[in-house]
Amino acid sequence: MRIEDFLLMRHEILLTLVTVILLVLEIFLHDDRKQVIRHWAIVLMTLVTVAGFLSLPEGTLFGGMYQTSQLHQLMKNILNIGALVVFIQGAKWLNLEANRNKVSEFYLLILCTLIGMNFMVSSGDFLMFYLGLELATIPIAAMAAFDKLSNKSSEAGIKLILSSALSSGIMLYGISMVYGTTGSIYFEQVSQLYAGSSLQVLAFIFFFTGMAFKISMVPFHLWTADVYEGAPVNVTSYLSVVSKGAALFIFSIILVTAFRFISPLWQNVIWVISVLTMTIGNLFAIRQNNLKRFLAFSSISQAGFILLGVIAGTQLGMATVVYYVLVYIFSNLGAFGVVAAVSNATGGKENMDDYVGFYRTNPKLALTMMLAMFSLAGIPPVAGFFGKFFLFLAVAEQGYYWLLTIAVLNTIISLYYYLLIVKAMFLTKSEDAIGRFRSDNYTRLGLAICIAGMVIVGFASPIFDYIKSLSFGL
Repeated sequence: MRIEDFLLMRHEILLTLVTVILLVLEIFLHDDRKQVIRHWAIVLMTLVTVAGFLSLPEGTLFGGMYQTSQLHQLMKNILNIGALVVFIQGAKWLNLEANRNKVSEFYLLILCTLIGMNFMVSSGDFLMFYLGLELATIPIAAMAAFDKLSNKSSEAGIKLILSSALSSGIMLYGISMVYGTTGSIYFEQVSQLYAGSSLQVLAFIFFFTGMAFKISMVPFHLWTADVYEGAPVNVTSYLSVVSKGAALFIFSIILVTAFRFISPLWQNVIWVISVLTMTIGNLFAIRQNNLKRFLAFSSISQAGFILLGVIAGTQLGMATVVYYVLVYIFSNLGAFGVVAAVSNATGGKENMDDYVGFYRTNPKLALTMMLAMFSLAGIPPVAGFFGKFFLFLAVAEQGYYWLLTIAVLNTIISLYYYLLIVKAMFLTKSEDAIGRFRSDNYTRLGLAICIAGMVIVGFASPIFDYIKSLSFGL
């Protein structure tokens, strides 16, 4: 193997270098100067994100365990963009007195998870997939328990690690059955040897169940709201966007490669799971007052919508999955960015009732939240509308008209609870509204990126055309 071959792992190598640099800064900087790590982390992550868009040859490494293509590079770039926005939005929170001695830990944990997600996305067999999955999962549990003085944060970390261990065990059992019935763990070879016997169907069910935990599909979603509420806001935003996006990417890849010859089976399974996930996520979101729990059930519902593209199993459907995750990153991080700004300024106000009359005191943040809610709901002209439109188009193209009808009805339900926040901010009057405050430069930059993404990604048709032109192995 030549040295040049390792350049195929450019994303992972660059992220590893950033991790090493931040570790060195943590070791040699005096405690009084460790806040400078925030600036270093953001600058370095920006460089990594920009470098990810430079051209890179396609190829495989380690006998096919690792593979890269334009599609894999795009998926990694989307994850890098999400992580960069989380880096920027977390800068103010890390500058608070309680977190000043944990700056490097926050960024190092995110980088470790991101490296694992990149390996997972580029995996060519189940071994590399599982190693990347665990490298991405274990640091996230530490992030959920980041606030050591909060019982809820500790509880969130425990719940996340226990549910992750259970789901990983179930998934590993399914993978072992795949290997036992096919004699291979490589996706391409498995697809050729997968005949759909009873044991192989059971193996798929175990694998699907494990992934359903990671993506928060109903009925494997019960950990999500508690973990989201207990974790710090910036950690929750990372969990809901980057972590879920990586899981959806690799899940869709494995379905159309390793399990493509049993597509009628998994399409029927996803049909049912998608309906349950959309409907139950929406119904429970209506009942929430805490915004983190609200956005948790919103993310569950959004996962149900994204599965519409997976069930289509076509070039349009898979392209829509990637496009929708990109849109979802900007929309959800925009909402969480406002929640984080308010929480930092008020000492932890995170309930919907706290936002009554918010527009009168903080109009710019209220407008940002409104755009995020419109995008998540699929209201034109923001990008979320185009994402849902393409999802519905992919489903209708394959003749899933009943599923399309249920999805449209769920979109109407979601309009109701997303507009509840808008109503509270703009229409409901309050004598005890959150006082006017000025956000720091990093918070404004993070929110500006989200607003630009929600507007540009929707109207820039070449972005979707480029995604649709990529090869999904169909």
